[in-house]
Amino acid sequence: MTSPWSLLTTRGKAFALIGAVVVAAGIVLGYPDITRIGLVLVALPVLALILMPRRTPKMRVLREVDPVRLTPDERGTVDVRFTNVSGRTTPIYLAEEHLDYRLGDRPRFVLPRMVHGEEKRLRYAVRSRHRGAFQLGPVVLRQRDPFGLTFLSLQLSSRSEVLVLPRLHALGGRKVRGTSRGSEGEMPQMVALHGEDDVSIRSYRDGDELRRVHWPATAHRGELMVRQEDRPARRRALLLLDSRDSAHPGTGTRASYEWAVSAIASVARHLVSEGFVVHLLTDASLRDGTADHQIDLDAVLSALARVQPEEDSRLDRLAAAAASFTAGGVLVVAAVVADDEDALRNLAAIRQPGSRAMAFVLDPVKFGGTARRSGGRDVQAPTTTLADSGWQTVVVGPHTEIPAAWVSVSEVTGVAGWSP
Repeated sequence: MTSPWSLLTTRGKAFALIGAVVVAAGIVLGYPDITRIGLVLVALPVLALILMPRRTPKMRVLREVDPVRLTPDERGTVDVRFTNVSGRTTPIYLAEEHLDYRLGDRPRFVLPRMVHGEEKRLRYAVRSRHRGAFQLGPVVLRQRDPFGLTFLSLQLSSRSEVLVLPRLHALGGRKVRGTSRGSEGEMPQMVALHGEDDVSIRSYRDGDELRRVHWPATAHRGELMVRQEDRPARRRALLLLDSRDSAHPGTGTRASYEWAVSAIASVARHLVSEGFVVHLLTDASLRDGTADHQIDLDAVLSALARVQPEEDSRLDRLAAAAASFTAGGVLVVAAVVADDEDALRNLAAIRQPGSRAMAFVLDPVKFGGTARRSGGRDVQAPTTTLADSGWQTVVVGPHTEIPAAWVSVSEVTGVAGWSP
C-alpha cells in the first residue's frame, strides 16, 4: 500500500517537516502564535492529501501505429486518442506513456481538462534497432494539487504492441535448385513414368489415408507412395533455427542469435519469391504445431520477430521433428551454433540421399563465446560432421555478411559428401 509520505512532493515534505519543527519550537519556547503557524504548515499537505481525488478517471485510450510493422531503425508514429467516457470533467494530468527503452524515451505530455465525450489526440515517435514485439502502455497519469504539495499517480491499463521485424538482406538473383526427391507435388521420375496428366505423387507420411496409396508408384519405388490430387507441384523448404540459449553467445544486435534470425528471415523471403512453400521450425513453432503447416512470408517474419533463445531448447528435438519433413524430400536450411558435436551429428543424419541441406554454422568463439561442449576444439570438427553427411556448410562470424554467406552455402561444388 502506498504510504501518505510518498504522495507528497518535495515542497509538501518541506512544509510538513518545517511545520513540525516550528510547532515543537513554539511549544518549547512558549509562543502560541508560532505554534499555530507550525500547525498551519503541517495542515496544508495533510488537507491536500485528504481532498485529492483518488479515483482513476474513466478514459478510453486507443493507439494507432503507422506503419503497423516496423523494420530496424525505421521511424514509426504512434497516435494516441484519449476519450473521456465518464460524466465528469477530468482535471489536468501529466501523462507518461510506458514503453520499452529500446523504442526510445518515454513520452510525457500534458493532458488538458476534458468534458464528457471530448477527445484529445497526441502523437509521438518510436524507433528501435532491435527486432521484437514491444508493448506500448500503460499510461500513467500524474495529478498535483493547486499548491504543488501532493501528487497522485493513476494508471490507465490500455496496452498496444509494436512489432519490429528482423533485419532483412537481399540475397541476390541466385536461383535455388530444389531437391531431386520432389517436395509437395509430383516427383520428376514419376512424371516420366506416368506422364504430366497423372496425379501428383509423394512419399507416404504418418497420418496419410491408405486409400490414397498409389500402388504402381509404390511398386516402382519400393516404398509407399500416395496420391496428392488437389495440390499443384510446389517446392518445399524447411527453415530450422537453433534457439539454444546456452549455445548462443553475444549480446545486443551483434549476438549470434540475432545473426541467425536475420539470416533465416532473409532466406525465407528469398525462397518465397522463388515459389517455395516454407515451413519454419523453431521451439515455439514446434510447441504450437505451426511447424507442420506451410506459412506465408508475413507469418514467418512475425514469428521470427517474436522468437527468443530458450533455456530448455534442444537441437536433437528439432532434428527429430525435421526428420519427418526430409523423409518426403525438402530443401533444408538451418542456422546452428557449432557448440555441441553430438547434437550436430543428430542434425546431420536427417538429410536423405538425393536431397539438399544447407547450414549456416555459427562459430561461438568469433561471437565472443567459447567452444564449451566440444572440449575446447575449434569449429572445424562439428562443421565437418555436417559436411560429411552431404550438407553444404559455411562458417560465419559477427562480421560475416549474410548475402555473401548465402552465396557460399548455396554453391553446389566443393562440399564434402555432396551428391546431386
